[in-house]
Amino acid sequence: MKKTVSIAVIASALTFAGAAALNAQSITSHNSNAPVNYAADRIELQDRQNRVVLSGNVNIEQGGLNMRAARTTVAYRNQGSLQIDRIDATGGVTVAKGNERASGNVAVYDFNRRIITVVGNVALRRGTDTLNGGRLVIDLRTGRSTIDGRSSGSSAPGGQTGNNGRVSGSFSVPQSTD
Repeated sequence: MKKTVSIAVIASALTFAGAAALNAQSITSHNSNAPVNYAADRIELQDRQNRVVLSGNVNIEQGGLNMRAARTTVAYRNQGSLQIDRIDATGGVTVAKGNERASGNVAVYDFNRRIITVVGNVALRRGTDTLNGGRLVIDLRTGRSTIDGRSSGSSAPGGQTGNNGRVSGSFSVPQSTD
């Protein structure tokens, strides 16, 4: 049974901070001041380690940005109020907003650097446009996303993920009316 996690102290402190809005349908343009909502089958608060582990159908939502995974670990600091340092997500990770969706094996959201990194069998979709590779880096400060053919930490030879170390994809073009 899926349960919505509601821990007032953590929920009030878990906010994304400061990303510039560049495109209304882009992952980089979410409302960084909106509250963070969690849903998972199980939550474990590891207070001495300053982390929260969510497992089983994890959904993290904040300002229209959704992250889904089998498991996430939220590392935080308690300096009078809780501040997230990082979210590590594993197991069929998807990060989506509007018509943009990034998926891969693992994702890390580094709150201090404002960077989301997705690694392993990466697919980036915006409408009908597609990009595939090994590693995607989304810089929320600049609005720039970079996709590489190789992913670090891959178990495939040379760090490849079945794409021969190359980025591939498809872009739509306007249809001619002739």
